[in-house]
Amino acid sequence: MIPLCILILSLTLGVYLFLQQPKFGKLPSGERLERIKKSPNFHDGQFQNSSETPDLTEGASYFSVLKEFIFKENTRVKPSSELPAVKTDLHKIARNEDVFIWFGHSSYFLQTNGIKFLIDPVFSGAASPIRMTTKSFGGSDRYTTADIPEIDYLIITHDHWDHLDYETVKNLKSKVKTVICGLGVGEHLEYWGYDKSRIIEKDWHETIELINNTKLHTTPARHFSGRGLSRNKSLWLSFVLETPDKRIFIGGDGGYDHHFKAIGDKFGSFDLAIIECGQYDKNWKYIHLMPEEVLQVAQDLNTEKLIPVHWSKFSLANHNWDEPISRLETLNDNPALRLCTPMIGEKMNLDANTTFTQWWKNVN
Repeated sequence: MIPLCILILSLTLGVYLFLQQPKFGKLPSGERLERIKKSPNFHDGQFQNSSETPDLTEGASYFSVLKEFIFKENTRVKPSSELPAVKTDLHKIARNEDVFIWFGHSSYFLQTNGIKFLIDPVFSGAASPIRMTTKSFGGSDRYTTADIPEIDYLIITHDHWDHLDYETVKNLKSKVKTVICGLGVGEHLEYWGYDKSRIIEKDWHETIELINNTKLHTTPARHFSGRGLSRNKSLWLSFVLETPDKRIFIGGDGGYDHHFKAIGDKFGSFDLAIIECGQYDKNWKYIHLMPEEVLQVAQDLNTEKLIPVHWSKFSLANHNWDEPISRLETLNDNPALRLCTPMIGEKMNLDANTTFTQWWKNVN
Protein backbone atom coordinates (compact mmCIF):
# COMPACT_ATOMS: atom_id res chain seq x y z
CA MET A 1 0.00 0.00 0.00
CA ILE A 2 2.80 2.42 0.89
CA PRO A 3 4.66 1.93 -2.44
CA LEU A 4 1.39 2.55 -4.33
CA CYS A 5 0.81 5.78 -2.39
CA ILE A 6 4.37 6.89 -3.12
CA LEU A 7 3.88 6.15 -6.82
CA ILE A 8 0.60 8.11 -6.98
CA LEU A 9 2.14 11.01 -5.08
CA SER A 10 5.18 11.03 -7.38
CA LEU A 11 3.02 11.00 -10.51
CA THR A 12 0.83 13.81 -9.15
CA LEU A 13 3.88 15.89 -8.28
CA GLY A 14 5.41 15.19 -11.69
CA VAL A 15 2.28 16.33 -13.53
CA TYR A 16 2.04 19.43 -11.33
CA LEU A 17 5.66 20.41 -12.00
CA PHE A 18 5.25 19.72 -15.73
CA LEU A 19 2.26 22.08 -15.88
CA GLN A 20 4.27 24.87 -14.21
CA GLN A 21 6.42 25.37 -17.31
CA PRO A 22 6.08 28.87 -18.83
CA LYS A 23 4.85 27.46 -22.16
CA PHE A 24 1.50 26.60 -20.58
CA GLY A 25 0.87 30.31 -20.07
CA LYS A 26 -1.38 31.77 -17.39
CA LEU A 27 -5.08 31.98 -16.69
CA PRO A 28 -6.66 35.45 -16.71
CA SER A 29 -6.68 37.29 -13.40
CA GLY A 30 -7.21 40.74 -11.92
CA GLU A 31 -8.60 43.46 -14.19
CA ARG A 32 -8.48 41.16 -17.20
CA LEU A 33 -10.67 38.58 -15.48
CA GLU A 34 -13.13 41.24 -14.35
CA ARG A 35 -13.47 42.43 -17.94
CA ILE A 36 -14.01 38.85 -19.10
CA LYS A 37 -16.82 38.36 -16.59
CA LYS A 38 -18.70 41.24 -18.26
CA SER A 39 -18.66 39.57 -21.66
CA PRO A 40 -22.08 38.39 -22.91
CA ASN A 41 -20.29 35.25 -24.11
CA PHE A 42 -18.98 34.31 -20.66
CA HIS A 43 -21.28 32.21 -18.46
CA ASP A 44 -20.81 29.75 -15.61
CA GLY A 45 -17.11 30.50 -15.34
CA GLN A 46 -16.17 30.01 -18.99
CA PHE A 47 -16.70 31.30 -22.52
CA GLN A 48 -19.59 29.71 -24.42
CA ASN A 49 -20.42 29.20 -28.08
CA SER A 50 -23.58 30.70 -29.58
CA SER A 51 -25.03 27.22 -30.07
CA GLU A 52 -24.68 24.19 -27.83
CA THR A 53 -21.35 22.63 -28.76
CA PRO A 54 -20.50 19.28 -27.21
CA ASP A 55 -16.83 18.28 -27.33
CA LEU A 56 -17.75 14.95 -28.91
CA THR A 57 -20.45 13.88 -31.34
CA GLU A 58 -23.41 12.00 -29.91
CA GLY A 59 -22.49 8.35 -29.37
CA ALA A 60 -18.76 8.98 -29.08
CA SER A 61 -16.83 8.79 -25.82
CA TYR A 62 -13.33 9.88 -24.84
CA PHE A 63 -12.40 6.21 -24.46
CA SER A 64 -13.64 5.27 -27.95
CA VAL A 65 -11.96 8.30 -29.51
CA LEU A 66 -8.65 7.54 -27.77
CA LYS A 67 -8.85 3.89 -28.75
CA GLU A 68 -9.54 4.74 -32.38
CA PHE A 69 -6.77 7.32 -32.46
CA ILE A 70 -4.18 4.94 -31.00
CA PHE A 71 -5.04 1.98 -33.21
CA LYS A 72 -5.25 4.09 -36.35
CA GLU A 73 -1.85 5.64 -35.68
CA ASN A 74 -0.08 3.14 -37.91
CA THR A 75 -2.68 3.27 -40.68
CA ARG A 76 -2.94 7.06 -41.06
CA VAL A 77 -0.89 8.00 -44.10
CA LYS A 78 1.74 10.66 -43.43
CA PRO A 79 4.14 12.01 -46.04
CA SER A 80 7.13 9.68 -46.26
CA SER A 81 9.17 12.27 -48.14
CA GLU A 82 9.66 15.98 -47.54
CA LEU A 83 6.84 18.26 -48.60
CA PRO A 84 7.69 20.49 -51.56
CA ALA A 85 8.14 24.11 -50.58
CA VAL A 86 9.75 27.33 -51.71
CA LYS A 87 11.50 29.97 -49.65
CA THR A 88 10.22 33.46 -50.39
CA ASP A 89 12.33 36.22 -48.85
CA LEU A 90 9.74 38.07 -46.78
CA HIS A 91 12.17 40.89 -46.05
CA LYS A 92 12.26 41.82 -49.74
CA ILE A 93 8.52 42.03 -50.35
CA ALA A 94 7.65 45.59 -51.35
CA ARG A 95 5.08 47.41 -49.22
CA ASN A 96 2.82 47.94 -52.23
CA GLU A 97 2.46 44.19 -52.88
CA ASP A 98 -0.71 42.43 -51.73
CA VAL A 99 0.41 38.87 -50.95
CA PHE A 100 -0.31 35.72 -48.96
CA ILE A 101 2.41 33.26 -47.91
CA TRP A 102 1.50 30.05 -46.13
CA PHE A 103 3.79 28.33 -43.62
CA GLY A 104 1.70 25.16 -43.30
CA HIS A 105 -1.24 24.40 -40.99
CA SER A 106 -2.83 27.71 -39.90
CA SER A 107 0.29 29.90 -39.94
CA TYR A 108 0.64 32.52 -42.65
CA PHE A 109 1.94 35.95 -43.60
CA LEU A 110 -0.50 38.39 -45.15
CA GLN A 111 0.32 41.80 -46.56
CA THR A 112 -2.33 44.11 -47.93
CA ASN A 113 -2.84 47.87 -48.12
CA GLY A 114 0.77 48.32 -46.98
CA ILE A 115 0.19 46.43 -43.70
CA LYS A 116 2.10 43.32 -42.62
CA PHE A 117 0.09 40.70 -40.73
CA LEU A 118 1.26 37.42 -39.20
CA ILE A 119 -1.43 34.92 -38.21
CA ASP A 120 -1.03 32.05 -35.71
CA PRO A 121 2.69 31.41 -36.31
CA VAL A 122 4.07 28.03 -35.22
CA PHE A 123 7.74 27.52 -36.11
CA SER A 124 8.87 25.25 -33.27
CA GLY A 125 8.27 21.98 -35.11
CA ALA A 126 5.57 20.69 -32.76
CA ALA A 127 1.95 21.39 -31.84
CA SER A 128 1.73 20.20 -28.25
CA PRO A 129 3.65 20.45 -24.97
CA ILE A 130 5.09 16.98 -25.64
CA ARG A 131 7.03 17.44 -28.88
CA MET A 132 7.24 13.79 -29.88
CA THR A 133 3.44 13.47 -30.06
CA THR A 134 2.84 16.13 -32.74
CA LYS A 135 6.00 16.65 -34.77
CA SER A 136 5.68 18.61 -37.99
CA PHE A 137 6.02 16.89 -41.36
CA GLY A 138 9.39 16.94 -43.09
CA GLY A 139 9.79 19.99 -45.30
CA SER A 140 7.06 22.00 -43.56
CA ASP A 141 9.51 23.92 -41.36
CA ARG A 142 11.30 25.95 -44.02
CA TYR A 143 10.71 29.15 -42.08
CA THR A 144 11.96 30.30 -38.68
CA THR A 145 11.39 33.49 -36.74
CA ALA A 146 14.61 34.86 -38.29
CA ASP A 147 12.82 34.86 -41.67
CA ILE A 148 10.02 37.10 -40.40
CA PRO A 149 10.28 40.87 -40.99
CA GLU A 150 8.88 43.53 -38.69
CA ILE A 151 5.16 42.83 -38.27
CA ASP A 152 2.50 45.51 -37.87
CA TYR A 153 -0.10 43.14 -36.41
CA LEU A 154 0.30 39.65 -34.97
CA ILE A 155 -3.14 38.01 -34.96
CA ILE A 156 -3.83 35.06 -32.64
CA THR A 157 -7.19 33.38 -33.26
CA HIS A 158 -7.11 31.29 -30.05
CA ASP A 159 -4.67 29.81 -27.55
CA HIS A 160 -4.40 26.17 -28.67
CA TRP A 161 -0.87 24.84 -29.13
CA ASP A 162 -1.15 24.60 -32.92
CA HIS A 163 -2.07 28.31 -33.11
CA LEU A 164 -0.24 29.95 -30.20
CA ASP A 165 3.32 28.66 -29.94
CA TYR A 166 5.34 29.74 -26.92
CA GLU A 167 8.77 29.44 -28.50
CA THR A 168 7.73 31.24 -31.69
CA VAL A 169 5.90 34.09 -29.99
CA LYS A 170 8.76 34.65 -27.53
CA ASN A 171 11.29 34.88 -30.36
CA LEU A 172 9.09 37.26 -32.35
CA LYS A 173 8.60 39.73 -29.53
CA SER A 174 11.05 42.36 -30.80
CA LYS A 175 9.53 42.25 -34.31
CA VAL A 176 5.86 42.68 -33.41
CA LYS A 177 4.36 46.15 -33.08
CA THR A 178 0.87 45.10 -31.94
CA VAL A 179 -0.86 41.84 -31.01
CA ILE A 180 -4.59 41.30 -31.60
CA CYS A 181 -6.30 38.40 -29.84
CA GLY A 182 -9.42 37.29 -27.99
CA LEU A 183 -10.28 38.16 -24.40
CA GLY A 184 -7.98 36.36 -21.97
CA VAL A 185 -5.25 35.41 -24.43
CA GLY A 186 -3.30 38.51 -23.45
CA GLU A 187 -2.55 36.92 -20.08
CA HIS A 188 -0.28 34.39 -21.81
CA LEU A 189 1.46 37.10 -23.81
CA GLU A 190 2.12 39.36 -20.82
CA TYR A 191 3.48 36.38 -18.90
CA TRP A 192 5.83 35.76 -21.83
CA GLY A 193 7.16 39.32 -21.80
CA TYR A 194 4.88 41.32 -24.10
CA ASP A 195 4.04 44.81 -22.89
CA LYS A 196 0.35 45.25 -22.08
CA SER A 197 0.22 48.42 -24.19
CA ARG A 198 1.00 46.35 -27.31
CA ILE A 199 -1.87 43.89 -26.80
CA ILE A 200 -5.41 44.45 -28.07
CA GLU A 201 -7.91 41.95 -26.64
CA LYS A 202 -11.43 41.85 -28.02
CA ASP A 203 -14.77 40.14 -27.68
CA TRP A 204 -16.92 39.07 -30.63
CA HIS A 205 -18.60 41.80 -32.67
CA GLU A 206 -16.04 44.54 -32.10
CA THR A 207 -14.09 46.71 -34.55
CA ILE A 208 -10.45 47.75 -34.37
CA GLU A 209 -9.25 50.74 -36.38
CA LEU A 210 -5.90 49.82 -37.88
CA ILE A 211 -3.39 51.94 -39.79
CA ASN A 212 -3.87 52.98 -43.43
CA ASN A 213 -7.66 53.35 -43.21
CA THR A 214 -8.10 49.63 -42.53
CA LYS A 215 -10.49 47.92 -40.10
CA LEU A 216 -10.42 44.54 -38.40
CA HIS A 217 -13.78 43.22 -37.20
CA THR A 218 -13.90 40.41 -34.64
CA THR A 219 -16.46 37.75 -35.46
CA PRO A 220 -17.62 34.51 -33.78
CA ALA A 221 -16.27 30.99 -34.17
CA ARG A 222 -17.58 27.67 -32.86
CA HIS A 223 -14.67 26.18 -30.99
CA PHE A 224 -13.01 26.10 -27.55
CA SER A 225 -9.74 27.13 -25.87
CA GLY A 226 -7.19 26.06 -23.30
CA ARG A 227 -3.54 25.05 -22.96
CA GLY A 228 -3.67 23.05 -19.73
CA LEU A 229 -6.32 21.46 -17.55
CA SER A 230 -8.66 24.47 -17.61
CA ARG A 231 -10.74 25.10 -20.72
CA ASN A 232 -12.56 28.06 -22.23
CA LYS A 233 -11.00 30.72 -20.00
CA SER A 234 -10.01 32.73 -23.07
CA LEU A 235 -12.01 33.52 -26.21
CA TRP A 236 -11.66 32.08 -29.73
CA LEU A 237 -12.21 34.40 -32.69
CA SER A 238 -12.55 34.73 -36.43
CA PHE A 239 -11.92 38.06 -38.16
CA VAL A 240 -13.01 40.20 -41.07
CA LEU A 241 -10.20 42.35 -42.48
CA GLU A 242 -11.53 45.34 -44.39
CA THR A 243 -9.28 47.62 -46.45
CA PRO A 244 -10.42 50.36 -48.85
CA ASP A 245 -10.48 47.81 -51.70
CA LYS A 246 -10.57 44.31 -50.14
CA ARG A 247 -12.54 42.21 -47.71
CA ILE A 248 -10.80 39.11 -46.30
CA PHE A 249 -12.16 36.51 -43.87
CA ILE A 250 -9.69 35.01 -41.40
CA GLY A 251 -11.43 31.92 -40.09
CA GLY A 252 -9.31 30.44 -37.31
CA ASP A 253 -10.75 27.13 -36.08
CA GLY A 254 -14.32 26.05 -35.54
CA GLY A 255 -17.24 23.90 -36.59
CA TYR A 256 -20.13 24.88 -38.81
CA ASP A 257 -22.94 27.05 -37.45
CA HIS A 258 -25.26 29.91 -38.35
CA HIS A 259 -22.62 32.56 -37.64
CA PHE A 260 -21.02 32.09 -41.08
CA LYS A 261 -24.24 33.05 -42.86
CA ALA A 262 -24.67 35.99 -40.48
CA ILE A 263 -21.16 37.22 -41.30
CA GLY A 264 -21.84 36.87 -45.01
CA ASP A 265 -25.14 38.73 -44.73
CA LYS A 266 -23.55 41.54 -42.72
CA PHE A 267 -20.51 42.17 -44.91
CA GLY A 268 -22.01 41.28 -48.29
CA SER A 269 -19.21 39.36 -49.98
CA PHE A 270 -15.51 38.55 -49.67
CA ASP A 271 -12.58 38.74 -52.02
CA LEU A 272 -10.83 35.99 -50.09
CA ALA A 273 -11.70 33.58 -47.27
CA ILE A 274 -9.01 31.65 -45.37
CA ILE A 275 -10.81 28.66 -43.86
CA GLU A 276 -9.73 25.53 -41.99
CA CYS A 277 -10.19 22.28 -43.89
CA GLY A 278 -8.28 19.65 -41.90
CA GLN A 279 -8.04 17.83 -38.55
CA TYR A 280 -11.73 16.93 -38.77
CA ASP A 281 -13.39 13.75 -37.53
CA LYS A 282 -16.93 12.43 -37.29
CA ASN A 283 -16.33 12.16 -33.52
CA TRP A 284 -15.79 15.92 -33.06
CA LYS A 285 -17.76 17.37 -35.95
CA TYR A 286 -19.03 20.33 -33.92
CA ILE A 287 -15.62 21.92 -33.38
CA HIS A 288 -13.97 21.45 -36.80
CA LEU A 289 -15.34 21.73 -40.32
CA MET A 290 -15.95 18.61 -42.37
CA PRO A 291 -14.85 19.03 -46.04
CA GLU A 292 -18.36 19.58 -47.42
CA GLU A 293 -18.96 22.19 -44.73
CA VAL A 294 -15.91 24.15 -45.89
CA LEU A 295 -17.64 24.70 -49.21
CA GLN A 296 -20.86 25.65 -47.43
CA VAL A 297 -18.92 28.28 -45.48
CA ALA A 298 -17.50 29.65 -48.73
CA GLN A 299 -21.06 29.88 -50.07
CA ASP A 300 -22.33 31.52 -46.86
CA LEU A 301 -19.58 34.13 -47.08
CA ASN A 302 -20.05 34.60 -50.84
CA THR A 303 -16.29 34.57 -51.33
CA GLU A 304 -14.52 34.77 -54.66
CA LYS A 305 -11.39 32.89 -53.50
CA LEU A 306 -10.86 30.22 -50.87
CA ILE A 307 -7.54 29.30 -49.27
CA PRO A 308 -7.87 26.06 -47.26
CA VAL A 309 -5.56 25.89 -44.22
CA HIS A 310 -5.16 23.78 -41.06
CA TRP A 311 -3.54 20.91 -42.94
CA SER A 312 -0.15 19.82 -44.34
CA LYS A 313 2.01 20.23 -41.24
CA PHE A 314 0.68 18.16 -38.34
CA SER A 315 -1.35 14.97 -37.97
CA LEU A 316 -3.99 15.84 -35.37
CA ALA A 317 -6.85 13.67 -36.64
CA ASN A 318 -7.44 10.20 -38.09
CA HIS A 319 -7.51 11.16 -41.75
CA ASN A 320 -4.56 10.86 -44.14
CA TRP A 321 -2.38 13.94 -44.40
CA ASP A 322 -3.64 14.96 -47.87
CA GLU A 323 -7.26 13.83 -47.51
CA PRO A 324 -8.60 17.32 -46.61
CA ILE A 325 -7.39 18.98 -49.80
CA SER A 326 -8.17 15.97 -52.02
CA ARG A 327 -11.74 15.75 -50.76
CA LEU A 328 -12.23 19.49 -50.97
CA GLU A 329 -11.00 19.62 -54.54
CA THR A 330 -13.27 16.72 -55.53
CA LEU A 331 -16.31 18.20 -53.82
CA ASN A 332 -15.91 21.69 -55.27
CA ASP A 333 -18.23 21.91 -58.26
CA ASN A 334 -18.75 25.67 -58.05
CA PRO A 335 -17.08 27.31 -61.08
CA ALA A 336 -17.42 30.72 -59.42
CA LEU A 337 -15.24 29.68 -56.46
CA ARG A 338 -11.49 29.77 -57.04
CA LEU A 339 -9.70 27.23 -54.84
CA CYS A 340 -6.22 28.56 -54.04
CA THR A 341 -3.65 25.95 -53.01
CA PRO A 342 -0.16 27.45 -52.85
CA MET A 343 2.77 25.39 -51.62
CA ILE A 344 4.35 26.24 -48.30
CA GLY A 345 6.35 29.42 -48.85
CA GLU A 346 4.92 30.18 -52.29
CA LYS A 347 4.04 33.84 -52.78
CA MET A 348 0.42 34.26 -53.81
CA ASN A 349 -0.59 37.58 -55.33
CA LEU A 350 -4.00 38.48 -53.90
CA ASP A 351 -5.00 40.32 -57.08
CA ALA A 352 -3.94 37.68 -59.61
CA ASN A 353 -6.00 34.70 -60.73
CA THR A 354 -3.10 32.31 -60.34
CA THR A 355 -3.44 28.66 -61.31
CA PHE A 356 -1.88 26.40 -58.68
CA THR A 357 -0.39 22.94 -59.12
CA GLN A 358 -1.73 19.90 -57.30
CA TRP A 359 1.62 19.64 -55.56
CA TRP A 360 0.39 17.24 -52.85
CA LYS A 361 -0.12 14.51 -55.46
CA ASN A 362 3.64 14.34 -56.03
CA VAL A 363 4.44 13.56 -52.38
CA ASN A 364 5.26 9.94 -51.57
